[in-house]
Amino acid sequence: MLEGIFLILMVVLIIAVLFSTVRVVKQGFVYTIERLGKFTKAAEPGLHILVPFVDRIGHKINMMEQVLDIPGQEIITADNAMVGVDAVVFFQVLEADKAAYEVSNLYGAIMAITTTNLRTVMGSMDLDETLSKRDEINARLLSVVDQATSPWGLKITRVEIKDIRPPLDISEAMARQMKAERLKRAEILEAEGDRASRILRAEGEKQSAILSAEGDKEAAFRDAEARERLAEAEAKATQMVSDAIADSGNAAINYFIAQEYTKAVGQFATSPNAKTILFPVEATQLIGSLGGIGELVKDAVGGDHPGNAPPPVNKGTARTSVPRSRGNG
Repeated sequence: MLEGIFLILMVVLIIAVLFSTVRVVKQGFVYTIERLGKFTKAAEPGLHILVPFVDRIGHKINMMEQVLDIPGQEIITADNAMVGVDAVVFFQVLEADKAAYEVSNLYGAIMAITTTNLRTVMGSMDLDETLSKRDEINARLLSVVDQATSPWGLKITRVEIKDIRPPLDISEAMARQMKAERLKRAEILEAEGDRASRILRAEGEKQSAILSAEGDKEAAFRDAEARERLAEAEAKATQMVSDAIADSGNAAINYFIAQEYTKAVGQFATSPNAKTILFPVEATQLIGSLGGIGELVKDAVGGDHPGNAPPPVNKGTARTSVPRSRGNG
């Protein structure tokens, strides 16, 4: 009976010794090994054998990059405006022994030093700068916090401002200012558009006036050219008539007078004011003109023909009736 109990105790003791001797370090972590309370080495990921009852695991250090959320802070800016700020810090442990033994509470220390420097950096700026220069705030915080935590075996990779909350009344004032600025820009753009429209319209009217003037000039030139050609034609016709009169004498004059006289008489028929027109005519003048035309015809065909002589007509006053079609009178 006693031998059985002793055997069981020996097995339990051996198992306990094995568990305290063999340790496996997970990937991404480093364990600090302490021998009789003193740090001896940093155990990298893998299998490690410890001296039973002498060596033990001191700290399990996470070597992966970590993020630490900084709680919201109320910060007074340089122009005495109170704003709420939230931030986050990204860091990574590079030396496990320093992170384990150089600082008591690693996460609390990082949070405290970040909060302090956040108040220092943003407290030196006015409200407009804190709202518009986030990149500058992030860069300054990163430099300061990284330098302060380097003795702890840390590397601060990034510091980011998540949110900046100005007071409600300042937010409303900023909204009104932004609205006024946008209205101002809209009015400026509208005025510039109206100005450009007026300029373009004036340019168009100017071009239209120029083209109209050029058209009038061209039309006047064409009209003058037409009148010049008409005058030349009339001069040529007059010269031809003069030549004909010079060659034929009174016969040509009688012909032209009879032609114009006949046209004048014919125009009475187109008068819209009377159906029948009575007027005195010296018949001998018309007949004489027609006789002159007959003489010209004789000369043209080369001799006298009995049948062409006009009958004698007595001088007197004739009454000529010109039938008219129905008109307005």
